[in-house]
Formats: sequence, C-alpha cells, structure tokens
Amino acid sequence: MTKPLPETIKRVDELRSALDEHNYRYYVLDDPGIPDAEYDRLFRELQNLEAEHPGLESADSPTRRVGSSAETSFEEVVHRLPMLSLDNAFNEDELRDFDRRVRERLGTDEDVEYVCEPKLDGLAVSLHYEQGSLTRAATRGDGYAGEDITANIRTIPSVPLRLRGSDVPDLVEVRGEVYMPLAGFEALNARLENQGEKAFVNPRNAAAGSLRQKKSTVTARRPLEMCAYSVAVTDESLLPDTQWEGLQQVQRWGFRINPEMRKAVGAGECLKAYEELMQKRGGLPYEIDGIVFKVNRLDYQQALGFVSRAPRWAIAQKFPAQEELTVVEDVEFQVGRTGAVTPVARLKPVFVGGVTVSNATLHNMDEIRRLDVHIGDTVFIRRAGDVIPKVVKVVLEKRPANAQSVELPKQCPVCDSDVIQIEGEAIARCSGGLFCPAQRKEAIRHYASRKALDIEGLGDKWIDILVDQGMVKTVADIYLLTVKDLTRLERMGEKSATNLVEAIDRSRQPVLWRFLYALGIREVGEATAKSLASHFGTLEAVAEADMDALIAVPDVGPIVAGHIGSFFEQTHNRETLEALRAAGVEWQEEEVTGGEKPLHSQTWVLTGTLSEMTRDEAREKLEALGAKVAGSVSKKTSCVVAGEAAGSKLTKAEQLGVTVMDEAALLEMLKEYGLL
Repeated sequence: MTKPLPETIKRVDELRSALDEHNYRYYVLDDPGIPDAEYDRLFRELQNLEAEHPGLESADSPTRRVGSSAETSFEEVVHRLPMLSLDNAFNEDELRDFDRRVRERLGTDEDVEYVCEPKLDGLAVSLHYEQGSLTRAATRGDGYAGEDITANIRTIPSVPLRLRGSDVPDLVEVRGEVYMPLAGFEALNARLENQGEKAFVNPRNAAAGSLRQKKSTVTARRPLEMCAYSVAVTDESLLPDTQWEGLQQVQRWGFRINPEMRKAVGAGECLKAYEELMQKRGGLPYEIDGIVFKVNRLDYQQALGFVSRAPRWAIAQKFPAQEELTVVEDVEFQVGRTGAVTPVARLKPVFVGGVTVSNATLHNMDEIRRLDVHIGDTVFIRRAGDVIPKVVKVVLEKRPANAQSVELPKQCPVCDSDVIQIEGEAIARCSGGLFCPAQRKEAIRHYASRKALDIEGLGDKWIDILVDQGMVKTVADIYLLTVKDLTRLERMGEKSATNLVEAIDRSRQPVLWRFLYALGIREVGEATAKSLASHFGTLEAVAEADMDALIAVPDVGPIVAGHIGSFFEQTHNRETLEALRAAGVEWQEEEVTGGEKPLHSQTWVLTGTLSEMTRDEAREKLEALGAKVAGSVSKKTSCVVAGEAAGSKLTKAEQLGVTVMDEAALLEMLKEYGLL
C-alpha cells in the first residue's frame, strides 16, 4: 500500500472540515453556504481520495453517512444514566398542579422558569462521544438498556460524527429525538408503494423502522433528522447552569435544536406557550403531539430529583387527541377477568391517530346513556397516542330512522349467568364468578392465593397451563387433580406434582371466613369475610340471608349485600359449591354464641418471630377470640405479644406502659380458651 503524500493528507482534512461545516450550516442552522451541486463535487472528491488511500479512512468522515451493507447487530447497551419517561398533563389544572408541586418542593413562592420544547413524535436516542468522536448510539429501550444503533445513526446528516469547537469534553452523552419530517415521509411512502412494498403508517413508525434496519445503507436512504434535547453524562464542571444554556452549548457542538423552543416563567406563560404551539402544529414540517416543560435551572432539577420512572422537574402536556367521524355498526358486550361487562362499539373502519380503528370502548351503560349512542349513529372517535380509541360524541343530525338503542344484556354472553348492576355502581358484572369461563383463571388465582386457601405451588403459570389444557374448569376441579395427571405436564416432575397435590389436600378444611374470602365475591375482603363468618356461623346461613340480615353485619352495606345475594342466587355458583363439597372440601363452620368474645374490643399487636406458629396463625386465633390485631402500637393497644428479636414495637410498648406477653404466655392463654 502506497503511503499517501502530505498534500493528499492535507486535502482530505480540508475536505472533511469543509463538508462538516456545510452539513452544520445546512442541517442545523438551515443556512446553506454553497449550492447542492458544489457540495456533491466536494463529497465525491473525498470519496475518491479515501478509496485510493484506504489508510486515510476515518469513522467520523462525512462519507460514512452512506452506510454499510454489513448487517447491524443491535447488541444491548446499558445506559450510564436511565432514560426515564415523562409524566403527562392532559389539561390546564394538571399543569398548574405540576407547577405547584415544583414550587412546594423547592420551598419558593416565586415563579419558576421553564424551557418549553415541542414534543417531537419520534424515537428517543442516546449518543456517546469520546474525545469529540461519536463512539456509540443507542435506543431508549426500557429506559435502562437499549439497542446499539451506532451504524445507522452515523447515516443521519444532522448528527455530528465529530463535535465542533474547542470546549468539547473528553466524554459526553447527548440525548435527542430522531424523527422523519412530513415531506420526507410522504416521499418515502410514495417510493415504497411504487416498488410494491408496504408503506409506513405514520412518520414515527417510519423513523423507528428506519433506525432498526439491518443494513445501514437502507437507513442512509431514509430522510431522518435528529434534534438534541439534553446532555446526560459529562464532566459536571463543563455544564452550564441552566437547561437553556445547555441546549445552546450542544448546538455549538454541532447538533440541531428545535427552533420552536422558548423559555416561560410560571404556569401562565407555559400555558400560553402551549396554546401558541398548538396553533402552529398543523403548519410545522414534522409531527408533534404536545409540549414538554422542563425546570430551567439545573440545580433545581437536581434538588427535585426523580420518582421511579420520571423526573419531578419535567412534564409533557399532550395536545387534544386526533378525532375522526365514523359509524357505529354494532355494540357487543365483553366479559373481563373480574366479571366486568363492558360495551364495545364495532365501527366502520376509520384511519385516526395513525392507525385504522374498527373498535372503540364505550366503558359502561352510564357512558352510553350520557352520549346517547345508538347502533347506526355517526360518531366522533378519539385516539390519543396508544390509548384505546373511544367514542366521544354522537352527531345527532346524522342519526338514521332505523337507529337502535343499546340495552344491557340480562345474561352473561359467555356463561349465561345473570348480569347484575348494583345501584350506585357504574359497572355491570357477570354474577357467575365461580363458573364463568371469562373469569376462570382469575377465580382460581384468587381461590389459591396465600390470603385465601394458600395452595402453595399453584401459581399463575400452572393455573394458566391447567386451564388452557382443559384440566381445570372450576375451582372444584383442583381437588380432582392427581400426581399422575400433573406429571403429564411438561416440566412438572413427580416430586413437584406430589408437593402440589399435598398442598391441595391441606386446603380441604379451611376455616369458614377463609373459604368465604376465597370464593371471590365482589367487595368481600378478609375483614368482611370474618364478619360474615362470625355473624352467621355457617355458609348456608350466609347464602340464605336476605338483604336486611346481611346489612345487619358489620362491614356490610347495601352494595356489598347486593353482591353477596347475587352470588348465591346463581345456579352455576351453587353447583360449584356442591362440587367442592363432593370433592372433599369441608369448610369449618363456627358456633354463633350471641355473646361477647373474651377479647372483644381489645387491640393486640404481634411483633418478633414466633416459634410454635406463624404470626398469621396467631392473628387468626386472637381474632377468633374477638381481638382486633393491629400493625402498630399506641396508647389504645391492649397487649403486645413479643416473639424472638422483637424490635421497635416492643420498645414503644414498654415506653407507653402497654402490657407485654411472650409466646409462652400466649400459648397458655390459647389453651385455656380451647384454641390449642
């Protein structure tokens, strides 16, 4: 290989510098310095010199933007600093609440200055530079790790391959949004259609698809742009004091920043910026779906910090959702896993919010009545981002003469049990909770859960498999499973099957309140189940109780009483209870004495580790004696039971003079009352 002459090396450097300058003026400043033909001449000259002298090739050469035919790997990249999501404000009140929270956390009554940035509808990326050269680019991914898209990012003209200026840090990470301008999107789709290929649905999908091309030569042919919006990692001593100054800095380094960005002081000016940008939205050369407000001062950002998934110093306010007109062709009712019966509008397909929509939720019958939706109506459909489409308005002037009103079905469309809508509740529900196939998995999960019958080993995965393979149709079928049945399942060994069958057997004699809770009756939690068991003593008495008798039970009001009555009125549920009894389940019924229990109106607290029983078991026995078992100690606490390694609760009890009992004394007391 012939060593290049010094003049050649110098000319290559001159061409790269000139092309970088012209790229910057054209793509970042929108101020081209030379005609396109002259730019093309310089570009071809550099290409030829690099081809003649391979030793002069460089990763940050402008010629690298043409891409490579080698396949991209998309390896995982862990972000040095998480790329968090933003919380959303959907109206003026929510934005003002955000501003109020910011000022309260900062401890100031003065208005806070924000940077207002258009929320580009594209793909967030992270660009890593070392000694000024682009070394790695990654997608946001799940916020903590993304995909390596370095080869494809290099093809985007508005991404600097090497940072400009003399103040470039040794290490810096710049974040921004890659998007596809509308004109480029339309031209790309026209080209794809002419080639007989599938067109993209919207510019965002086009940008995302282009960044994930296997070959960067394909990405290079896509009209992508990038706007920077933050510096994530660098030497903090090099950072300016504000978000705004940081954006000016990254622009000097060679990045495009959005020309619509502005500063605003206080919530009022932010709202004004929102309204003005919304008015401009339709005339912008790219799609935006809202505006982002960020606290300008970086020391304020640091003081405000983050919640688990979003910064406390930034919020996105979305623009009103896109809407289209279409026709309601039918209304069907779906049954969810908790028995909720939800009306769904079947629509004449319409393109809205970037997708073709043929279904929309109507939420409940109250919403149908509020909107006055009829089958045959012309309606407004709204879809915001990835939110499920919804009907927002009926065009009454277009209602046909044969439009049909929508009625709530009397029977469940899945299991034919009664559909019940309790007065005061918006949601109607299928009452066949133990039987309905739509609720089957949820009913079994609840029945087997730790606070119900605690069938160890019967977790979500095995419930899904058993139901999907038709081995369990109701909770009663659980008790018919054998080791032989279970070992036929993939990845279920004999030992695991034996353990599961033994766990199922241990659940055959539950106390009444646990069994009541396990049935999954709407609104019947642990406390209500205990009250019902204590009050009625037997399952039959609960099942036969009328509304007045049920309402007489503590924790049971008219709505809960209605759910209990509806549950036991259903033939399918009664049949399942009989099947449970036939399978050997014998719930332990209680004696109703009518008098006060020994620990009535007392509050007890358990702390430390008990050796003879679990704390849950001790709690049940204390509650059987009438005590309320609390989680904290106060002056009203009657007694604290202290096991091994009792901590702060024991200390507080001693300070307050509360009676303390060790485990031995607890066991002696339980024996006296016949509970051991």
